[in-house]
Amino acid sequence: MARPRLYMASLEDIKKGVVTDVYFKRTVKVLRDHGLCGVKVRAEIHSYKLPRGYEWGVFAGLEEALWLLEGLNVRVYAVPEGTLFRPRDPVMVIEGDYCEFAVFETALLGILRHESSIATKAARIKLAAGDRSVLFFGLRALHPAIAPMADRAAYIGGVDGVAGLHSEKYIGVKPVGTMPHAMIIIFGDPVKAWKAFDESMDPGIPRIALVDTFCDERFESIQAYRALGSRLYGVRLDTPSSRRGDMRAIVEEVRWALDLEGGKDVKIVVSGGLDECGVCRLRDVADAFGVGTSIASPPNIDFSMDIVEVYRDGRWIPTSKRGKLPGFKKLYRCCRPLNHIVVPAGVTPSCGEGCEPEELLRLYIDGGRIVTELPSVEEIRAYVLKQLKMLGDDVCRLCSEH
Repeated sequence: MARPRLYMASLEDIKKGVVTDVYFKRTVKVLRDHGLCGVKVRAEIHSYKLPRGYEWGVFAGLEEALWLLEGLNVRVYAVPEGTLFRPRDPVMVIEGDYCEFAVFETALLGILRHESSIATKAARIKLAAGDRSVLFFGLRALHPAIAPMADRAAYIGGVDGVAGLHSEKYIGVKPVGTMPHAMIIIFGDPVKAWKAFDESMDPGIPRIALVDTFCDERFESIQAYRALGSRLYGVRLDTPSSRRGDMRAIVEEVRWALDLEGGKDVKIVVSGGLDECGVCRLRDVADAFGVGTSIASPPNIDFSMDIVEVYRDGRWIPTSKRGKLPGFKKLYRCCRPLNHIVVPAGVTPSCGEGCEPEELLRLYIDGGRIVTELPSVEEIRAYVLKQLKMLGDDVCRLCSEH
């Protein structure tokens, strides 16, 4: 009788290139049998098309990609993790013997696609929220083996907190969270549950009461304030979609009632089924948002890797499949996020008066060794938020247009 198991690849298998599509392994065998291993290429990673409604993406997953490629006899160029990019921008280039890195394409693209997709969705929602807090509650939508990755990618994208208990161990971020409906149901009385939470939790943990278990949100919010008084930091509205109605009207009603009761400082946190457009509609009446599935299961950032140059007869020859631009390229930023220029290697573009072009593709691995210091997750997040601040409010504009 078979025993149950957890279906996840080991770090050893990933590092060995076992987690790959079989045709890459077969390709390497064919090249080796015909004396073509040793041919150097330059392979470029880019996204030629973003999800519908997206004008940019956030490049994430570089640290894990470098872990995967470290030790191979290759050079790796990449834009810094957290860089905002447009379609066709080269975000990474691998230079070396194709047989050296072919079997890693599957895992590499999986890392960059998944992490960039989560980070991009998180950034869009944070941009929509403006100065309101966004908390990531999406781990229940994912396989537990990748929970640390998801929390990291969401945090890089700009969320203000993550709920995963593991997050402090893996990414150095203290987890945040309130309480589930299950706790209140077991107590059988919201007031008893809120008071028990208050008694049991460390004083440094905010008292945020879940206020929609049995009764109307306004009624339970007032109950929570009367029960905890000034210790009540906030109330969380997590109304199921089947009962939601007009969430904005519900939030406004709760705010009005709390203010009349004397709870003007009590924050209102909204969670449950939110995306960027939902946040846009509520950001002027709610104080914070808990967002889960829309960040954890976002539209896919469709990166691909294509050979763009082959080294033959002592020189690099630009070549590519049809539909892709051949040749090793450089990516420059002209003073502002997304104000990018892509040029053939060796060409330095002009950004115009008063703006010097900034080269974004940087050397991270040379001969298998990491040669560029990697930033902390906090530094990457700050880099993303700085770019978002310079973008303006384009996400809510797109929501209003649809």
